[in-house]
Amino acid sequence: MNWDQVEGNWEQFKGKVQSKWGELTGDDLDVIKGDRKQLAGKLQERYGTAREDAERQIDDWLSQH
Repeated sequence: MNWDQVEGNWEQFKGKVQSKWGELTGDDLDVIKGDRKQLAGKLQERYGTAREDAERQIDDWLSQH
C-alpha cells in the first residue's frame, strides 16, 4: 500500500492508525487529515521520537497494510 491510498481513504484508516499509535487522540487524527508529514510530526510530539524514526514507523505500518 502507498500513502496516497491512506490519504484518499483517511476516514477508514483513522481507526487503524489510532490502534497502532494509541497515544494519538481523535483531535490529532482530525488535524492530520491524511497528511503524512502531520502524522510524523504528531508521532514525534506524542512519543518523543526523532523524525527519521517516525517516518520509519509509518513505512513499517504501510508495509503491513
